[in-house]
Amino acid sequence: MNLRRIIFLFIILFSTVLTAQIKEKSIESVELKSTKKKLKKKENPAYEILQEVWKRKKSNGLGGFKDYQFNEYEKIEVDVTNIDSAFTKKKIFKGLDFVFQYADSTDNGNNLTLPIYFNESVYKNFGKNNPKKEKRDVIANKSSGFSNNEVVANTAKNLYKEINIYDNTLNFFNIGFTSPIARDGFASYDYVLLNDENISGTDCYKIKYTPKRKDVLSIYGVVYISKENYAVVRSTLKSTRNINVNFVNNFYYELEYYNPSDSIFLPRRNYQEIQMSIFGKNEKSKSLLAKKTTLFSKYSFDQNLEDDIFERSTESLSDASVQKSDDYWELERKEPLTESEQNIYKMIDELNKVPKFKKAVKLYETLASGYFNVFNSVDIGDIYSIVGFNDVEGFRLRLGARTYFTPNDMWRAAFYTAYGFKDRQLKYGFEARKMFDRDNRFTIGAGTRRDVMQLGAQLTTDEGIMTRSFASSGVLNVGNNFNLSSVNQTSAFAAIDPLKNFTLRLDATYQTIKSANPEKFSLDYYKNGQLFSELEDTKMAFSITARPGAKFSQYGVDRYEHSTLAPTLVLKYTQGLKGVFGSDFNYSKLQFYYFQPIMLKSFGRLLLNVEAGKNFSTVPLALQNVIPGNQSYSLIPNTFALLDYYEFVTDQYATFHAEHHFNGKLLSYIPLIKKLKLREVAFYRTAIGSLSDYSKNINSTNILLKAPNKPYYEYGFGIENIGFGNIRILRIDFNWRGNYLENIDTRKFGIKFGFQYNF
Repeated sequence: MNLRRIIFLFIILFSTVLTAQIKEKSIESVELKSTKKKLKKKENPAYEILQEVWKRKKSNGLGGFKDYQFNEYEKIEVDVTNIDSAFTKKKIFKGLDFVFQYADSTDNGNNLTLPIYFNESVYKNFGKNNPKKEKRDVIANKSSGFSNNEVVANTAKNLYKEINIYDNTLNFFNIGFTSPIARDGFASYDYVLLNDENISGTDCYKIKYTPKRKDVLSIYGVVYISKENYAVVRSTLKSTRNINVNFVNNFYYELEYYNPSDSIFLPRRNYQEIQMSIFGKNEKSKSLLAKKTTLFSKYSFDQNLEDDIFERSTESLSDASVQKSDDYWELERKEPLTESEQNIYKMIDELNKVPKFKKAVKLYETLASGYFNVFNSVDIGDIYSIVGFNDVEGFRLRLGARTYFTPNDMWRAAFYTAYGFKDRQLKYGFEARKMFDRDNRFTIGAGTRRDVMQLGAQLTTDEGIMTRSFASSGVLNVGNNFNLSSVNQTSAFAAIDPLKNFTLRLDATYQTIKSANPEKFSLDYYKNGQLFSELEDTKMAFSITARPGAKFSQYGVDRYEHSTLAPTLVLKYTQGLKGVFGSDFNYSKLQFYYFQPIMLKSFGRLLLNVEAGKNFSTVPLALQNVIPGNQSYSLIPNTFALLDYYEFVTDQYATFHAEHHFNGKLLSYIPLIKKLKLREVAFYRTAIGSLSDYSKNINSTNILLKAPNKPYYEYGFGIENIGFGNIRILRIDFNWRGNYLENIDTRKFGIKFGFQYNF
C-alpha cells in the first residue's frame, strides 16, 4: 500500500523515465592499500573491542533509566536530482519554469537538483522501561505547501525506520540487515581497525566494516567506539551499489551519539538519505533523493512520569494546534536552514497558485487513496473497485462515495451502489461512523447493505458494511463459482481503545441469507422438520484486537497506518439470538486470529498466520466455518490456493500459514540468475477440522459436506521481484496439493500471480 503511494508520486512528478544514482557520499576513513591476508576473527583486534561493546550495550542508552523524556526536531526534504537542460524545456513544465530558479547545481555542474518538498516537525517523547511504555507527541509541524495533504507527508515519513545501532538486526524498509556491532557480525562483515580518532572530545577506536558478499542485501561503513566506555559514538551505514531493494538505488545513514555523563551515550543526531528511482540505476538519469535529519535534545530522566501521560491523545500533523509561527521555528530549530531549504517554502507557495500544479497534486491524491475529492467534502470511489466479475452477477459495476473534509474527520458516512449485468439486480450499501473521543477512540456506527457475497472466503470475518470479498469480485477465476449468497444485512457497532493499540468492539447484526443462484447452489436447511431456503440471523459479536507496536499518523475516525512489523491478535466471540427479529438459531462461536511478521536478519522475513475457532452449537451451512479456498488466479493472503469454495466445512478448525521471503539469499549464489535480482519465497499451509453428523444432517445442500479430519496441506515456492529496472512488483507462485487427491476434479497443482508493492 505504501509502496503504491510512492510509485504514484514518481509518476506525477515526471513524464519521462526516472532513473539515477545516489550522490556519492564518501566515508571518512583512512584508505588501506595493504594486501595482507585477512585475519581470523579471534586474531582481529576489532574482535576484542566489539566483545567489550557486547558486554556493555544494555547499560548504554535510554534503557538504563526508570523513565525518560526528550525533544526531537525532524526535517525531511525530497529533491529531484540530475535534471538536465532538455528536461526543463519539456511541455510538462510550461507555466512552471519559474521553479528552476530554485534549483541547485549538482557536483558535476551540468545538471540541477530541484527541491520539491520540505517538512519540519518537533516532537516530545516520553518513555518508561518497566513496564515498557512509549509516547510521541507532535508539538509543531510546518510543511511546504502540503499542510492539508497528510497523505504526501506520511508517504515521505514512512520511508524511514527508527534505527538502534545496538539491535542485532537493523530494519531498513522492513528488510533486515545485520548491524555492524551485532554479536554475529563477523559472519557478515570483514572488520579492519584503523587509526584512532577523537569525536566531539571522545577518544575513539575507528573500525571499518565491509560485507563479505556484495551481491546480497548488505551495508558497509565505519563505526567509532569510545576507548573508555566501549559505547558507539558515531556510525555510518551505506548500502552497496548492487543493493536488491525495489525503487531504491542507494541509502546512507549517519548516526551520532553524545555522553552527558561518563558512562551514558544517547542519540544526538541522525542523518539519512534514500535515493529512489523507478526503472534503473543509471548515474546520469533523474531520480528522487529523500533526506531526513533528526536532532535530539532536552533529555531528562527518572522524573516519575505518571501513567496518564501515555494515555493522552497524540496530535496529528494536520491539526491546527501544531501549526506554529515563523518566530517559533526560529527558536526551536537546532540547526539553521540552508538557503536551499528556505527557498522550498517560497517555491511551493508560488506553485500553489498554478492550476497545473494543483491538478498534479489532485491526481496523485486520487491514485494513492483510490478516491477523487470534490467540493472539499466528498470523495468519489473506491476507483479500484469499479469493475468486478463473478458467475452469478456477470460483469459488475460499482460506484461509491464518502464524506471527506479533512484527514482527521471525527465522523464519516459512505455508500455504494452496484449493478450486475447478468442477474440484473441492483445492490447497495451505506454506513455512518462517529468518533466521540480521540483519547480512547470511542466510536459508534451503523449501516445496511444488500449484496451478493462469497461467504466461504474468510474465517475471522470483518463485520464492516463496506467490506467485500475478493472472491465475488475477481475477474480471472479457475472453473465456475456459483456458490454465492444473497445477503441483506443491518448492523451497528461500538468500539473503544482503553489502551493504546488495544481495541474492544461490540457488533449487533440482523441479516437474511439465501443462495444467490438456487438452481446451482443450495443453502437449504431443516428446522423443526421443515425445509427452509432463507436463513434469518440475529447475532452479537464481541472482539478484542491487539496491535502492539503499530503506528498511525491520523487520529480521526479513519487512520493511516505506517508500515511496521507489528503483530495482530484478534479474539472474537459471537452469540446467535434465536427469536430476536425472527432469528432462527441460538449458537455460540469462539475464534482466534494471529499474524506476525518476523525479520531474520539477512535470511529474510517470515510471515506467520494462525487461526482457530469452534461452533458450540449446530448451525446450517450459511453460518458454518468454511476453510477459505481461492479459485482466482490471484495471490490472496490467508487462503488455500488449491481449495475450492466450500470444499471443507467445519464445526471447529485450526489453520496455519508460514511464508518465508528469502530476499534473494539463495538465488544470489547462481552466477547468471543473480543478475536478474529475483527473490525466492517458500510457503506451507495446513488446516484441520471436524464436522459433526448433526451439522451435516441439518443441511439439504447439493454440496458434499466434509471436514479435513486429518490435516490438509499444500506447499510450494514463488519467485518475486520480477520486473525490469527498479520496477519489480510481479510475483508468481507454484502450488502443490499434498493430500485429499482422490477426487478427479481436485486441483493438484496451480499457479497464482499478483503484484506486491514491497521494497
